[in-house]
Order: sequence, then C-alpha cells, then structure tokens
Amino acid sequence: MLTARAIRTWTWLHKWSSLVCTVFMLLLCLTGLPLIFHHEIGHLLGTEVEAPPMPKGTPHVSLDRVLEVAKARHPDRVVQFSSPDEDNPDIWFVTLTPTPDPTDDFRSVAVDARTGEVLAQPRFDEGFMWVMFKLHVDLFAGLAGKLFLGLMGLLLLVAVVSGVVLYAPFTRKLAFGEVRRERSTRVRWLDLHNLLGIVTLTWVFVVGATGMINTWADLLIKYWQHDQLTALLQPYQGKPLVPVAERASVQKSYDAALAAAPGTKLSFVAYPGTAFSSPHHTTFFLKGETPLTSKLPRPVLVDARTAQVTAAPELPWYLTALLVSQPLHFGDYAGMPMQILWAVLDIATIIVLGSGLYLWLRRRQPQSLPSEAGVILPETGQ
Repeated sequence: MLTARAIRTWTWLHKWSSLVCTVFMLLLCLTGLPLIFHHEIGHLLGTEVEAPPMPKGTPHVSLDRVLEVAKARHPDRVVQFSSPDEDNPDIWFVTLTPTPDPTDDFRSVAVDARTGEVLAQPRFDEGFMWVMFKLHVDLFAGLAGKLFLGLMGLLLLVAVVSGVVLYAPFTRKLAFGEVRRERSTRVRWLDLHNLLGIVTLTWVFVVGATGMINTWADLLIKYWQHDQLTALLQPYQGKPLVPVAERASVQKSYDAALAAAPGTKLSFVAYPGTAFSSPHHTTFFLKGETPLTSKLPRPVLVDARTAQVTAAPELPWYLTALLVSQPLHFGDYAGMPMQILWAVLDIATIIVLGSGLYLWLRRRQPQSLPSEAGVILPETGQ
C-alpha cells in the first residue's frame, strides 16, 4: 500500500508530466485521427492515383523505362526514390529532387508500369493531409520538432505510469467503471477521466511509445549508416558518386536483388547518394509476404556500375523496432477493423486529455478536488 508521501510524489509526477505534454498530445491525437484513414480520405478527395483497367497479368515495362518517363517530366532533377504503389503494383511512384540530399523540395510522378505512361504528378507537399502529417510528425520544425515531440511522448509515458499507480488509491472506494452522476460536474469528470484512462491504458502506452521511437528515425538511420554501412563500403573508400551515365540498368539491378532474396517483393528503391543508400549502390528494400515481414524491408545493395549484389545485411534490432513501430502507431496492420478501433481509442484519449486539463483548471473551485471527490490519503485521514 502506498504511503501518503508516495502518493503525493506520484501525484506531482502525474500532474506536471500531464500538464506539460497535454496540449501537444491533444494536437497529435487530433492530427493523427485523419491520418489513420489517409488512404480512404485520399480516395474521397480524389487525390489518390488510379490506373486504367487492363487485363490481369498485363506485363510491365522495364524499370529503366519508368524512370526515363518520370525524369523527362523534371529533367533538371535527380531520382531519389521509386516504389510500387502499396495497393496496386501497376502504379509506380518516382520521387525527384534537386540533389540526392534529403530535402522537402521534391516532385512525384506516378507512372503506369504496364504502359510506361504518366498517370499523374501528385503533390504530397500540400493540402489538408500534408498539413496534418507535418503537424503530427515535426510541427514544421524538422529534426528539432521531431525530437521535441519525442520528449512530449516520454512525458506522456510518465503520465500513464503515474496514473496507473494512483488509480487504486484514488478509486478504491468505487466500483470499477463507476461514474458518480449525482455528484458535482468536477467529480463526474474525474470519474470519467479515471475510467477512460484505465480503459485506454495499453493503447495509449503503445501509441505513445511507438510515436516516441518514430521521432528518432533520422538519428537511427544515420547511426545505422555509420555503424554498418561504413564497413560494407570500405572497398569503395575514396571513390566519387557514380555518374548517371555510368550506371548499369536499374531493371538488371532489380532482378539481381530479387534473386538474392527469394520470396520477397519490393518496398522501395533508393538511388546512389541518397539518404538510404550509398554513393556507389542502388539499394533495393525488399519485404516479405506476411503481415509482420511486410513491414520489415531488408536492404539489398547492388553495385550501381556492375549490377552485382555486394551486400544484403540483416537489419539491426533498433531499425527493426523502428519499422515495426511505424505501422503499429497508425494501426496499419489489420485493415479497416483495426483502423476503426484506433480511431475510437484516439477519441477516448482526446476525452482523457481534455478532461485532465479541465480538472486542473477547476482544481480549487470551490474546494480541492480530492476533498470533493472523497479521496482519503493513507496515514493522514485527509
């Protein structure tokens, strides 16, 4: 049983960790709600790219042709990434930027992989969903914004743990789930806050923890490149970026990567000099077919000049944790049922956060909330 001093300590932790992070957590819950249904909202808004109907099994043009068509739309840019659409592999998206370096200045070209024709040039850096995404990911502040939100996620976890510790002492006289409707508005909100808080406990902890891990993505990738890729690239030490004119066929490189990892399919391609590759390789990220392995792309490095596979390293545990946490954060594992569950729990968390803020603002009107709620601390009788 907790002593009065322990309860006061945990109460202080719960109050201040909650207060500091509540506004930002409310923002993340509100912006995260539409992101759960980003595909569905895209279809409703007409921003999703659709491929014209063709007989099933219509062969694809070469990947070189797909890149050539996309590059022709933006000849002053370089290809950073390309990938098949997650739901329709007949559509390929090609990302082009001014240089291979990471940037928010990018253009996307959607190409029909069967005909080699451009379907659309969608803008993923504007519109309602983009604003929601940027607010949710980094507050329009880049890496600093991500790390700040990661700190807020850590405070949320402290608030959750301290709330669990306090749940029994503050509700020991109540039946589970009881909301005292005959009492004042503040007490009713306190009971509802405690009820929804304990019901959403596991979800909030999982989403908070995975969100915090996601904010470290840039740092984890840089560490992986320094920790593992440096050794793999030792034979290329001192060699410059492979010029586009000297690169081997991308389709040939793609075939070599698939042959090196049978039973997989492509997630995305990172081209030489980009953040997910090296100056000397075209890197193919291949994924499995199961719900779990489909979220764990494995890099296969193919020499950009010779189209020969030079390495296919296993992902370290920290990148595995990152890749698993990303879809879990948005409920992207089991289709619409999980999305609906995530949305319901998100709304419940908004109520928990909002009620906590309300209770703090009304904490001394007309008396202290613990006294009004009938909370008696052990060893004090108060």
